[in-house]
Amino acid sequence: MQIRSVGVITVTHNSLESLKPFLTSVGSASAGTPEIIVVDNASTDVASTRSAAEAGGARFIEAGSNLGYGAAMNLGVRALSPEIDVVLLSNPDVEMAPGSLDRLVEALRTDRRIASVGPRILNPDSTVYPSARRLPSLTTGVGHALFANTWKTNPWSRRYRNEESLGDDIHDAGWLSGACLAVRREYFDAVNGFDESFFMYFEDVDLGRRFSAKGWRNVYVPSAEVLHTGAHSTEQSSAVMARQHHASANLFVSKLYPQWYLAPVRVLARLGLSVRSWWTTVRLR
Repeated sequence: MQIRSVGVITVTHNSLESLKPFLTSVGSASAGTPEIIVVDNASTDVASTRSAAEAGGARFIEAGSNLGYGAAMNLGVRALSPEIDVVLLSNPDVEMAPGSLDRLVEALRTDRRIASVGPRILNPDSTVYPSARRLPSLTTGVGHALFANTWKTNPWSRRYRNEESLGDDIHDAGWLSGACLAVRREYFDAVNGFDESFFMYFEDVDLGRRFSAKGWRNVYVPSAEVLHTGAHSTEQSSAVMARQHHASANLFVSKLYPQWYLAPVRVLARLGLSVRSWWTTVRLR
């Protein structure tokens, strides 16, 4: 498939500090000139964010309220020009290495079955974030939920995070982190984009699951690197974010196991997630 044009979408919510370096990095991430859209989820500094977006060559769209990550991303994708074939979906607190966007696009060109590609994501301390993970099974998910914060090397979390595969080789994954990934727009539209019932978190897991269900591939491309600074996160919001993470995990389990006879499965998962949410909130106080 010939890829003609590339678009970039990012979503802001009081993210002014991180937006400027993100837009600067996009400029060196591709030899081309991608169409860039910034969707703002009701920032308090919306005028300054608009100015920064437009100064960085982006089109600025006000969502009107805080729609959540997936819904705002969907809004941005719908606003792209019709000729855009590939869309980079990224947090604003990401800085892309030179040429990284072109490497992601090149990987998509290699196989029409590839629906999404994700870069190697580096933490601020230069360690590699496990961004290319397996889709969680029931046992893996419950084990990870129960022990991730208290037993770091437990086998369920290790299997879910798929850390042993984060070397230098391109390989398939169950899902790719929504912090930064590129999708084939045709396929993203075919599954109706992100599920907007997820306000934040797990919309990327769910997207990878739905791509896989169509027989399409999610591919990790470590030659493309980005730095995830986490600059727009705050300690004050950490407990709220933790609770939202676990609420989204519960929603994902409910979608995965909707049948009435699987109610015990949903209860077991909810119990494990409740324990983890409580423990995480206690640690953040």
